[in-house]
Amino acid sequence: MWNVLTAIFVTQVLMVCAYCAALATFPEHWWTCTLCFGIPFSYIAIQNIYIDHDVMHGATFPVYEWQKFLTHPFADFFSLPWEEFVLEHNRHHASTVDLLIQGEFGWDPEEFHYALQQWAGPMGPNWYKYLLTVPWIPIIHFFGLNDTGSLFALEWWMHFPDEGTGGKCNKEFWSKWVPRRVKHNAFVLSLWACVWLLGTWPLGRPLSEGWRFMFAVSFFARIGYSAAWMFITNFTHSLPWNEFLANDPGRTWPVLHNMMALILGGKHRWNEMLFHDVHHAFPNAVGTLSQRGRFHGWEKVHDAAAEVLHRGLWKANGDEETQMQKTQKKRSMMMKQGK
Repeated sequence: MWNVLTAIFVTQVLMVCAYCAALATFPEHWWTCTLCFGIPFSYIAIQNIYIDHDVMHGATFPVYEWQKFLTHPFADFFSLPWEEFVLEHNRHHASTVDLLIQGEFGWDPEEFHYALQQWAGPMGPNWYKYLLTVPWIPIIHFFGLNDTGSLFALEWWMHFPDEGTGGKCNKEFWSKWVPRRVKHNAFVLSLWACVWLLGTWPLGRPLSEGWRFMFAVSFFARIGYSAAWMFITNFTHSLPWNEFLANDPGRTWPVLHNMMALILGGKHRWNEMLFHDVHHAFPNAVGTLSQRGRFHGWEKVHDAAAEVLHRGLWKANGDEETQMQKTQKKRSMMMKQGK
């Protein structure tokens, strides 16, 4: 998996260089060159996030130390280093076990996203209220309020590491965490400096105009990374999406499923959207559905996850069933009937 991540980074670098060469060769065809670069670049960014997610749940430690710098450098101009990327995602899983009860067991770094999409309650009678907040979701993702973005990094750094005894500075803050952040972001900034330089002399532009090329690269990168995180973070944790899944859309909306699987890179990736509740219930024992699908085939993983839902994720303890439990029960019944 780390080799795949490395290959993705190398591909991204080669695509940026090819884009520069295309603009230098065909300066009068800016839109053609830009779109031919941008659309595949956004698609690669989506794959980047899904592989990152697979790696952190299955092979957290890189084969070579330098590989940890290649996990998401094109996502933003500065971001969390790999170690903290993994830590904040673990915090997300520890605090949110039920997809629809965010922060049930403590602070969830992604709570702000959920507040924007679910603050008004059920979608049906409150649809007009969501018009005030839901449109902001792609915007905040684009500007870096996601796991690999700059705004998210600032949010995390304001909460982590925890303060020491008596409100003192964490004893490892300067010796461990700051050096990691500096090293990671020095690499990220160096990469973007190279992108800036590619947009200057190779294209016959002065140094002050390198931002024009860098802006185009960052724009399409942000589209891809934002799309991936919206699928993983917002769709999977939303009440409308889980109610939609409860009606067995795999049988009633087959074209939609095939299209989304194509966009995400295969049906094994789409399983991650369909059974994110299983992933959250067993983040370590099951890991990611997309990674398991890569080794065992998407259909086998799909059927196994459906069977897990049918048996139930939680043991009954006499408490009233949560909204997620109700939708899971309805969904498993629909899926069993559809077979």
